[in-house]
Amino acid sequence: MIGWMHHTPRWTVILVCVIAAVLLFVGASSHVTDLLSHGLHPYDWAPGWLNLYWSSLSLFDTLAAVFLIRGKRRGADLACAILATDLAANSYAVYGIQHSSLAAQPGLQRLTVFAALVLGAAPFIRRHLTS
Repeated sequence: MIGWMHHTPRWTVILVCVIAAVLLFVGASSHVTDLLSHGLHPYDWAPGWLNLYWSSLSLFDTLAAVFLIRGKRRGADLACAILATDLAANSYAVYGIQHSSLAAQPGLQRLTVFAALVLGAAPFIRRHLTS
């Protein structure tokens, strides 16, 4: 790691963890709402495996948020894994299934910005979190 990464201010680490946790809880609540309203397959247009993946995020988003709030490194790791795979899944849905574009999908735009925040900040905050 680059030397200046060791000197990330504590308030920055806390702020990034809180923002990421809040946004993960927002995502989890959206997935829980879909589960309660429509079951494991809330999107008729999407294949079953994609519906199951999105439904599983109700659990994984919550876990990552809780770990981040507790200052655990596994929260940052899980959030990175979630956002990388969720961005891939949503991109596939937009481009491959719906034949749309990033410009026409504000949800994918927001997810892209969130993924960039978490994936970009993770190397700076990770070493300040406990195992």
